[in-house]
Amino acid sequence: MAVSAEQPIEAAVGKVLEARNSADFTVAGYRININPSTGVATVDMRLTPGSQRRFVSMSSCEQFSLFGSLRRTLIENRQWGIEEVRFTDRGEEIIL
Repeated sequence: MAVSAEQPIEAAVGKVLEARNSADFTVAGYRININPSTGVATVDMRLTPGSQRRFVSMSSCEQFSLFGSLRRTLIENRQWGIEEVRFTDRGEEIIL
């Protein structure tokens, strides 16, 4: 999919998250921190305050769909230099 050339990583993550939002599970915001020396990207996500569900309440299929899509999008774009992706919820690691 086409994304902004100015901030392609943020735009790509935004598109993936937008496609996964639902009535009871909505990501309100996210930040991406990339360590260029290690190739590790950390995606810190925040759910909407009224979200009925949390990351831990997702089924394994839902987790695979959300986190797998994000991981694949970031790692397969070789020009970004990302080798590993970690996920956090307001700074706390999300254990998958």
